Amino acid sequence: MNRKYRGVIIAGNWKMNNTPSELKAYADTLKSIVGQARWCEVVVCPSFVMIPAAQKAFRGNRVSVGAQDVSAFDAGAYTGDVSARQLSELGIRYVIVGHSERRSRYGENDPTVNQKVRAALSLNLRPIICVGESLLQHETGVTADLVTLQVKAALSGVPDAQIRRVIIAYEPIWAIGTGKTATAGDAASVAGTIRAVIRKKYGARIARAVPVLYGGSMNADNAKQLLMQPDIDGGLIGTASLDPESFASIIMSARQENM
Repeated sequence: MNRKYRGVIIAGNWKMNNTPSELKAYADTLKSIVGQARWCEVVVCPSFVMIPAAQKAFRGNRVSVGAQDVSAFDAGAYTGDVSARQLSELGIRYVIVGHSERRSRYGENDPTVNQKVRAALSLNLRPIICVGESLLQHETGVTADLVTLQVKAALSGVPDAQIRRVIIAYEPIWAIGTGKTATAGDAASVAGTIRAVIRKKYGARIARAVPVLYGGSMNADNAKQLLMQPDIDGGLIGTASLDPESFASIIMSARQENM
């Protein structure tokens, strides 16, 4: 990780797991292990209904609460959607956009992701934009081309003044929840591809400042090796973030790399 230009972000995507009644115990356990974790930015992204309870539980823990999705629309007849304005008024800073599950199960495509990215940025939220390939795409060698297209599409129309708030998460779909992980070298190669896309579009100075996370089954066993890669600035953690001790181990791995 290149901390001269950007910090470290360890974000947990809880998906549809945990309940408000479980939050205090989780927060207490996490704090007992990592304290204030000043060496990185820690984010947890619970379900929408849990956001206020999570903010209360993590108050004083130096943990930011983010959201798992955001509407492309500011307001209107969009049942079930949550707007960037609503999230902003709740004090949310981070929001996951374009997760592979949203793309595969809910039909989100690159234009939809771009709309959501721009909606988030318009209210000063920091979108964590997910990009990545399927197993077939991985095996046929089109990862770099696909990820390049996804990044370009997600950032279409995003001006220089807003790009520094963007975070990109490389999540090889074939590694999510499977226990499989891209090798550190492969993950670093794709992270480098992502940064090259940003460099070509926005210049080297901005490219150095945009965090790139790894989001494919990062856990306590592989986190340190992945975080040693110069273009990987943290992780978007799924299953391992559901257990506070496992999540804490990943956070501590970021600290060890910083020493």
